[in-house]
Amino acid sequence: MKRFGLPFLLLVILGIMIYKIDDISDYAANLVSARPIVTIEDANEYKSENDYLFVQKSTDFVPYSKQDIINIFYSIFNNGYETFTFYCPTEYTECRDDVEEITGNQNTITHIGNFVHPFNNFTNLKVVTDSLGEVDVIVTKMYDSTKIDAINTKLDEIFREIFTEGMDINDKILKIHDYIIDHAYYDLDESENSGNAYGALIEGKCKCSGYADAMAIALSKLGIKNYKVASEKHVWNALYLDGEWSQIDLTWDDPVVENGATITDTIRHKFYMVDTPTLMSYDTLEHNFDRTVYLEVK
Repeated sequence: MKRFGLPFLLLVILGIMIYKIDDISDYAANLVSARPIVTIEDANEYKSENDYLFVQKSTDFVPYSKQDIINIFYSIFNNGYETFTFYCPTEYTECRDDVEEITGNQNTITHIGNFVHPFNNFTNLKVVTDSLGEVDVIVTKMYDSTKIDAINTKLDEIFREIFTEGMDINDKILKIHDYIIDHAYYDLDESENSGNAYGALIEGKCKCSGYADAMAIALSKLGIKNYKVASEKHVWNALYLDGEWSQIDLTWDDPVVENGATITDTIRHKFYMVDTPTLMSYDTLEHNFDRTVYLEVK
Protein backbone atom coordinates (compact mmCIF):
# COMPACT_ATOMS: atom_id res chain seq x y z
CA MET A 1 0.00 0.00 0.00
CA LYS A 2 2.87 2.37 0.75
CA ARG A 3 3.99 2.35 -2.89
CA PHE A 4 0.63 3.83 -3.88
CA GLY A 5 0.83 6.67 -1.31
CA LEU A 6 2.96 9.12 -3.29
CA PRO A 7 1.13 8.78 -6.65
CA PHE A 8 -2.19 9.17 -4.83
CA LEU A 9 -0.94 12.30 -3.08
CA LEU A 10 0.27 13.74 -6.38
CA LEU A 11 -3.12 13.02 -7.97
CA VAL A 12 -4.84 14.84 -5.09
CA ILE A 13 -2.54 17.87 -5.48
CA LEU A 14 -3.09 17.88 -9.26
CA GLY A 15 -6.82 17.79 -8.76
CA ILE A 16 -6.72 20.70 -6.37
CA MET A 17 -4.57 22.68 -8.82
CA ILE A 18 -6.99 22.03 -11.68
CA TYR A 19 -9.93 23.03 -9.48
CA LYS A 20 -8.18 26.21 -8.32
CA ILE A 21 -6.49 27.02 -11.63
CA ASP A 22 -8.08 30.48 -11.92
CA ASP A 23 -7.02 31.53 -8.42
CA ILE A 24 -3.50 30.23 -8.98
CA SER A 25 -3.22 32.05 -12.33
CA ASP A 26 -4.38 35.31 -10.76
CA TYR A 27 -1.87 34.93 -7.94
CA ALA A 28 0.97 34.24 -10.37
CA ALA A 29 -0.01 37.21 -12.53
CA ASN A 30 -0.02 39.49 -9.49
CA LEU A 31 3.43 38.32 -8.50
CA VAL A 32 4.78 39.07 -11.98
CA SER A 33 3.10 42.47 -12.35
CA ALA A 34 3.29 43.58 -8.73
CA ARG A 35 3.96 47.31 -8.36
CA PRO A 36 5.87 48.92 -5.51
CA ILE A 37 3.57 50.02 -2.72
CA VAL A 38 3.25 53.79 -2.25
CA THR A 39 3.58 54.81 1.38
CA ILE A 40 0.97 57.44 2.15
CA GLU A 41 1.58 59.23 5.44
CA ASP A 42 -0.95 61.33 7.35
CA ALA A 43 -1.36 64.91 6.17
CA ASN A 44 -0.52 67.85 8.42
CA GLU A 45 -3.04 70.23 9.96
CA TYR A 46 -2.95 72.66 7.03
CA LYS A 47 -4.30 70.20 4.48
CA SER A 48 -7.31 71.47 2.55
CA GLU A 49 -10.17 69.10 1.79
CA ASN A 50 -11.03 71.08 -1.33
CA ASP A 51 -10.84 69.99 -4.93
CA TYR A 52 -10.73 72.51 -7.76
CA LEU A 53 -11.32 72.40 -11.49
CA PHE A 54 -7.58 72.47 -12.21
CA VAL A 55 -6.37 70.22 -9.37
CA GLN A 56 -7.95 67.46 -7.32
CA LYS A 57 -6.77 65.33 -4.41
CA SER A 58 -5.09 62.04 -5.38
CA THR A 59 -6.19 58.97 -3.44
CA ASP A 60 -3.72 56.33 -4.61
CA PHE A 61 -0.85 58.42 -6.04
CA VAL A 62 -0.65 56.18 -9.12
CA PRO A 63 -0.59 58.25 -12.35
CA TYR A 64 -2.01 57.26 -15.73
CA SER A 65 -2.14 60.75 -17.29
CA LYS A 66 -0.72 64.27 -17.03
CA GLN A 67 -3.73 65.28 -14.96
CA ASP A 68 -2.98 62.45 -12.52
CA ILE A 69 0.58 63.78 -12.16
CA ILE A 70 -0.69 67.30 -11.54
CA ASN A 71 -3.08 65.91 -8.92
CA ILE A 72 -0.27 63.97 -7.26
CA PHE A 73 1.91 67.06 -6.91
CA TYR A 74 -1.06 69.06 -5.63
CA SER A 75 -1.65 66.33 -3.03
CA ILE A 76 2.03 66.18 -2.05
CA PHE A 77 2.00 69.93 -1.39
CA ASN A 78 -1.49 69.95 0.09
CA ASN A 79 -0.68 67.16 2.55
CA GLY A 80 2.39 69.01 3.75
CA TYR A 81 4.87 66.29 2.74
CA GLU A 82 8.55 67.18 2.68
CA THR A 83 9.56 63.93 0.97
CA PHE A 84 7.46 61.54 -1.08
CA THR A 85 7.97 58.69 -3.53
CA PHE A 86 5.56 57.43 -6.16
CA TYR A 87 5.94 55.13 -9.16
CA CYS A 88 5.10 55.29 -12.85
CA PRO A 89 3.12 52.24 -14.07
CA THR A 90 4.84 50.32 -16.85
CA GLU A 91 1.84 50.82 -19.14
CA TYR A 92 2.12 54.62 -18.82
CA THR A 93 5.17 54.86 -21.04
CA GLU A 94 5.27 58.67 -21.16
CA CYS A 95 5.05 59.05 -17.38
CA ARG A 96 8.66 60.04 -16.69
CA ASP A 97 8.67 62.53 -19.55
CA ASP A 98 5.39 64.03 -18.32
CA VAL A 99 6.71 64.32 -14.75
CA GLU A 100 9.79 66.13 -16.00
CA GLU A 101 7.73 68.38 -18.28
CA ILE A 102 5.34 69.40 -15.50
CA THR A 103 7.94 69.91 -12.78
CA GLY A 104 10.37 71.57 -15.16
CA ASN A 105 7.82 74.23 -16.06
CA GLN A 106 8.07 76.86 -13.33
CA ASN A 107 4.72 78.41 -14.23
CA THR A 108 2.86 75.09 -14.01
CA ILE A 109 4.37 73.99 -10.71
CA THR A 110 3.85 77.47 -9.22
CA HIS A 111 0.20 77.42 -10.27
CA ILE A 112 -0.25 74.05 -8.54
CA GLY A 113 1.26 75.45 -5.34
CA ASN A 114 -1.14 78.40 -5.36
CA PHE A 115 -4.04 76.07 -4.59
CA VAL A 116 -2.62 74.89 -1.24
CA HIS A 117 -2.36 76.58 2.14
CA PRO A 118 0.67 78.91 2.10
CA PHE A 119 2.22 77.01 5.02
CA ASN A 120 2.32 73.90 2.77
CA ASN A 121 3.63 75.69 -0.31
CA PHE A 122 7.20 75.26 -1.48
CA THR A 123 10.13 77.53 -2.10
CA ASN A 124 12.22 74.83 -3.76
CA LEU A 125 11.33 71.50 -5.36
CA LYS A 126 13.67 68.64 -6.29
CA VAL A 127 12.34 65.74 -8.38
CA VAL A 128 14.43 62.71 -9.35
CA THR A 129 13.22 59.92 -11.64
CA ASP A 130 14.92 56.65 -12.55
CA SER A 131 14.64 54.18 -15.42
CA LEU A 132 12.36 51.90 -13.39
CA GLY A 133 9.79 54.64 -12.96
CA GLU A 134 10.49 55.65 -9.37
CA VAL A 135 9.83 59.35 -8.72
CA ASP A 136 11.40 60.88 -5.61
CA VAL A 137 10.16 64.29 -4.52
CA ILE A 138 11.86 66.59 -2.00
CA VAL A 139 9.97 69.73 -0.96
CA THR A 140 11.58 72.72 0.74
CA LYS A 141 8.82 74.64 2.51
CA MET A 142 8.48 78.40 2.33
CA TYR A 143 7.66 78.68 6.04
CA ASP A 144 9.55 77.06 8.89
CA SER A 145 7.97 76.30 12.27
CA THR A 146 9.22 79.55 13.82
CA LYS A 147 7.54 81.69 11.16
CA ILE A 148 4.36 79.60 11.30
CA ASP A 149 4.08 80.00 15.08
CA ALA A 150 4.71 83.74 14.87
CA ILE A 151 2.13 84.24 12.10
CA ASN A 152 -0.53 82.15 13.85
CA THR A 153 0.03 84.00 17.12
CA LYS A 154 -0.14 87.36 15.36
CA LEU A 155 -3.35 86.48 13.53
CA ASP A 156 -4.97 85.34 16.77
CA GLU A 157 -4.08 88.72 18.28
CA ILE A 158 -5.42 90.55 15.22
CA PHE A 159 -8.68 88.62 15.26
CA ARG A 160 -9.22 89.45 18.94
CA GLU A 161 -8.50 93.09 18.21
CA ILE A 162 -10.64 93.66 15.11
CA PHE A 163 -13.54 91.21 15.45
CA THR A 164 -16.54 91.93 17.61
CA GLU A 165 -19.25 89.62 18.88
CA GLY A 166 -21.90 89.01 16.27
CA MET A 167 -19.78 90.26 13.37
CA ASP A 168 -20.65 88.37 10.17
CA ILE A 169 -18.10 86.81 7.84
CA ASN A 170 -18.33 89.58 5.25
CA ASP A 171 -17.41 92.20 7.86
CA LYS A 172 -14.55 90.02 9.10
CA ILE A 173 -13.04 89.73 5.63
CA LEU A 174 -13.23 93.48 5.16
CA LYS A 175 -11.62 94.07 8.56
CA ILE A 176 -8.75 91.72 7.70
CA HIS A 177 -8.26 93.41 4.33
CA ASP A 178 -8.09 96.84 5.94
CA TYR A 179 -5.90 95.75 8.85
CA ILE A 180 -3.21 94.20 6.63
CA ILE A 181 -3.14 97.24 4.36
CA ASP A 182 -3.05 99.64 7.31
CA HIS A 183 -0.14 97.83 9.00
CA ALA A 184 2.04 96.94 6.00
CA TYR A 185 3.51 98.82 3.09
CA TYR A 186 4.88 97.69 -0.25
CA ASP A 187 8.55 96.80 0.14
CA LEU A 188 10.48 98.42 -2.66
CA ASP A 189 13.75 97.09 -1.23
CA GLU A 190 12.57 93.47 -1.41
CA SER A 191 13.89 92.38 1.97
CA GLU A 192 14.26 88.74 3.02
CA ASN A 193 10.63 88.19 4.04
CA SER A 194 8.92 90.59 1.68
CA GLY A 195 7.60 87.72 -0.40
CA ASN A 196 5.73 85.98 2.42
CA ALA A 197 3.18 86.57 5.18
CA TYR A 198 5.87 87.03 7.84
CA GLY A 199 6.93 90.21 6.09
CA ALA A 200 3.34 91.41 5.83
CA LEU A 201 2.16 90.59 9.36
CA ILE A 202 5.29 90.68 11.52
CA GLU A 203 7.68 93.08 9.80
CA GLY A 204 5.05 95.29 8.19
CA LYS A 205 6.57 95.33 4.71
CA CYS A 206 6.03 92.99 1.78
CA LYS A 207 5.53 92.50 -1.93
CA CYS A 208 2.34 91.30 -3.61
CA SER A 209 3.03 87.67 -2.67
CA GLY A 210 3.35 88.68 0.98
CA TYR A 211 -0.02 90.46 0.90
CA ALA A 212 -1.61 87.47 -0.84
CA ASP A 213 -0.15 84.89 1.57
CA ALA A 214 -1.26 86.89 4.61
CA MET A 215 -4.79 87.13 3.25
CA ALA A 216 -4.88 83.45 2.25
CA ILE A 217 -3.76 82.32 5.71
CA ALA A 218 -6.32 84.55 7.39
CA LEU A 219 -9.13 83.33 5.11
CA SER A 220 -8.17 79.69 5.73
CA LYS A 221 -8.13 80.36 9.47
CA LEU A 222 -11.75 81.51 9.10
CA GLY A 223 -12.65 78.37 7.17
CA ILE A 224 -13.17 80.16 3.85
CA LYS A 225 -12.33 78.31 0.63
CA ASN A 226 -9.68 80.27 -1.22
CA TYR A 227 -6.57 80.16 -3.36
CA LYS A 228 -4.06 82.56 -4.87
CA VAL A 229 -4.30 83.74 -8.46
CA ALA A 230 -1.07 84.52 -10.31
CA SER A 231 -0.23 86.22 -13.56
CA GLU A 232 3.30 86.53 -14.92
CA LYS A 233 3.84 89.74 -12.93
CA HIS A 234 1.47 89.63 -9.98
CA VAL A 235 -0.41 87.53 -7.39
CA TRP A 236 -3.64 88.13 -5.46
CA ASN A 237 -6.51 86.22 -3.82
CA ALA A 238 -9.68 84.43 -4.90
CA LEU A 239 -12.28 83.26 -2.39
CA TYR A 240 -15.60 81.44 -2.39
CA LEU A 241 -18.33 83.05 -0.33
CA ASP A 242 -22.14 82.91 -0.46
CA GLY A 243 -22.05 80.63 -3.48
CA GLU A 244 -19.82 82.88 -5.59
CA TRP A 245 -16.16 83.35 -6.37
CA SER A 246 -14.67 86.82 -5.92
CA GLN A 247 -11.18 88.30 -6.02
CA ILE A 248 -9.27 90.59 -3.68
CA ASP A 249 -6.03 92.40 -4.46
CA LEU A 250 -4.59 93.97 -1.32
CA THR A 251 -1.52 95.23 -3.15
CA TRP A 252 -3.51 97.41 -5.48
CA ASP A 253 -5.83 98.56 -2.68
CA ASP A 254 -2.87 99.71 -0.57
CA PRO A 255 -1.98 103.42 -0.61
CA VAL A 256 0.50 104.33 -3.33
CA VAL A 257 4.12 104.50 -2.21
CA GLU A 258 6.81 106.28 -4.19
CA ASN A 259 10.48 106.42 -3.14
CA GLY A 260 9.52 105.25 0.33
CA ALA A 261 7.01 108.07 0.83
CA THR A 262 3.27 107.45 1.06
CA ILE A 263 1.41 109.45 -1.56
CA THR A 264 -1.97 108.72 0.00
CA ASP A 265 -2.96 107.04 3.24
CA THR A 266 -6.48 106.22 2.09
CA ILE A 267 -7.29 102.51 2.05
CA ARG A 268 -9.02 101.68 -1.19
CA HIS A 269 -11.62 99.01 -1.92
CA LYS A 270 -11.55 99.17 -5.70
CA PHE A 271 -10.04 95.69 -5.91
CA TYR A 272 -12.07 94.22 -3.07
CA MET A 273 -14.47 91.32 -3.81
CA VAL A 274 -14.60 91.93 -7.56
CA ASP A 275 -15.39 89.55 -10.41
CA THR A 276 -13.08 89.02 -13.37
CA PRO A 277 -14.81 91.39 -15.83
CA THR A 278 -14.58 94.17 -13.24
CA LEU A 279 -10.95 93.31 -12.51
CA MET A 280 -10.07 93.35 -16.19
CA SER A 281 -11.83 96.68 -16.66
CA TYR A 282 -9.40 98.18 -14.13
CA ASP A 283 -6.21 96.52 -15.38
CA THR A 284 -5.32 93.93 -18.01
CA LEU A 285 -1.54 94.14 -17.77
CA GLU A 286 -0.68 92.73 -14.34
CA HIS A 287 -3.95 90.84 -13.82
CA ASN A 288 -3.91 88.89 -17.07
CA PHE A 289 -3.98 85.42 -15.50
CA ASP A 290 -4.16 81.97 -17.14
CA ARG A 291 -7.87 81.19 -17.62
CA THR A 292 -7.10 77.47 -18.12
CA VAL A 293 -5.75 77.24 -14.56
CA TYR A 294 -7.89 79.46 -12.34
CA LEU A 295 -11.10 78.17 -13.84
CA GLU A 296 -13.42 79.15 -10.99
CA VAL A 297 -12.82 82.86 -11.67
CA LYS A 298 -12.26 82.80 -15.43
